Amino acid sequence: MLYIYVCERGIYMVSLRVVISRHHVFVNFLSHMHLLTTIISYHISYHYLGFIGSHAAILLAKKYPHYKVVVYDKLDYCSCLANLDEISRLKNFKFVKGDISSPDLVSYVMTEEKIDTVMHFAAQTHVDNSFGNSFNFTQSNIFGTHVLLEAAKIHKGIKRFIHVSTDEVYGEGESFETEAMKEEHILEPTNPYAATKAGAEFLVKSYHRSFKLPCIITRGNNVYGPHQFPEKLIPKFTNQLLRGRPVTLHGDGSNTRNFLYVEDVARAFEVILHKAQPGQILNIGGDNEISNLDVAKKLIDLLDLGDKKDELITFVPDRKFNDLRYTINSGKLHQLGWTEQMSWEEGLKTTVEWYKNYTSRFGNIEDALVAHPRIGVAPGAAVTNT
Repeated sequence: MLYIYVCERGIYMVSLRVVISRHHVFVNFLSHMHLLTTIISYHISYHYLGFIGSHAAILLAKKYPHYKVVVYDKLDYCSCLANLDEISRLKNFKFVKGDISSPDLVSYVMTEEKIDTVMHFAAQTHVDNSFGNSFNFTQSNIFGTHVLLEAAKIHKGIKRFIHVSTDEVYGEGESFETEAMKEEHILEPTNPYAATKAGAEFLVKSYHRSFKLPCIITRGNNVYGPHQFPEKLIPKFTNQLLRGRPVTLHGDGSNTRNFLYVEDVARAFEVILHKAQPGQILNIGGDNEISNLDVAKKLIDLLDLGDKKDELITFVPDRKFNDLRYTINSGKLHQLGWTEQMSWEEGLKTTVEWYKNYTSRFGNIEDALVAHPRIGVAPGAAVTNT
């Protein structure tokens, strides 16, 4: 069996008694697979009941029934157990509720579940939150990563440690003529979130070099699709419009992002799991660079609200610092056999339809729909669009 350990963000203790009594699969977000045509027994651990991790866990658990996928997740505000409903009854899947900042629990689970592959998706990721809640980003993204690395080093038998980072560690593309950044580009993060992800990367690199831990680092573009908590641009704008509210564009809306559909990203991690080599850094990028303003206009059209477009677009004060764009070169990943498959038009349509039907699974999302959310800071700390 392949045991996959998927790790989600977490900052509180869970008793071992509770974890042991659960007979669900524990995933730390991403699994292992075949090596050279030989089917290997993998125990994969994930850290995510949220967005990308849930899709990776679903793909691996369903496609590779001989892998054991263990999802480890704190169940933070943006996590949702319902995201894994379609694999919750599979024999090769297990969920463990826990915090990656808890060294004893992480080590216990790795040993008890015989984890040999870690896919580390756990992170605080929303830039807006990091401007008012940056200590939590350091706790989860740096300390949490350090806990996982140390546990993996002590555990022995780890075949892959896949660390999920972000294209934001490169800093912004200073103009629209900036050449796409390759993996060797210097890291120049511009906000607390990106800085903590860059710091975590240096820890990962050090454990690879000092302790020969078989680490791989990925840096991805903006991902969108079903399961994403509505604090991010596309689900946030979609839910604002579904409630009859105008979208809240930061600045003048000219900042661009390159959007990748989440199932394409899950397939990228499948390829990386099977074909990438320890020590590699791989960009995961697409070809859909679109301004935030154009995203808003497209969503308005998809929801048949085009006749109200002028009144449904509002501009609010920009972030403290808002990167103009991110542009990355994914040539190395293409050489491993991955290509983007979902078109922007079809992916966005599928995403909007999903939120029409399933937004309720997130409960009360009002704090996420304000112009500048500060979830995790204090009640009422969000910055509204007034």
